[in-house]
Amino acid sequence: MPKDTFHNLSDDKKGKIFDAAVQEFSTRRFSEASINQIVKAAGIPRGSFYQYFSGKEDIFLYMFEEILKEKREVVYQSKSLDPDADVFEICMQATKASLAWGRSKSEYSQIAILMEIDNSEFITKLRAASFEGLIKIIGRDKERGLIRPEVDADLVADMIYSLIWKQFSLFGFDENMYLKKINDGLDIIKAGIARV
Repeated sequence: MPKDTFHNLSDDKKGKIFDAAVQEFSTRRFSEASINQIVKAAGIPRGSFYQYFSGKEDIFLYMFEEILKEKREVVYQSKSLDPDADVFEICMQATKASLAWGRSKSEYSQIAILMEIDNSEFITKLRAASFEGLIKIIGRDKERGLIRPEVDADLVADMIYSLIWKQFSLFGFDENMYLKKINDGLDIIKAGIARV
């Protein structure tokens, strides 16, 4: 995360650095991205960059967290999102809200797509961390008696995540088909693990 010196910058300068990071990471995978391009686009000296961040992982984490904050605000403020719904309905609601948000923030969607095809150790760990919230909701549903107790929450989270990304890669430009495929896939997973 950013060093204290970054937090002392004006909002305008922080915004330029964030925008430069978004520009670079939306056009190149993390493993191929260049700090030189970020500092050039931000209009800051390379030495200043290292006063603000320890390296490429650090600025990526900062950018990623800022994007997640914005996405959470949009998704959780969605009027259709019911926090008491089961994991499958929450995934469906979140997918719809994320899809709408992603249309207005195409560069953020591109960053997510590039993360999916980047096998660097750093990005692989970051993707794994994103499963934690989903695993917690699955665990909550097990406690509520909605999912059989012996079900492997990590495996179910992986199945849901894979379903969402695979269908997005196939039908992401056809919103109706994409949402239908997600809904159908979630129904199949639910039928396999629901407590009867």
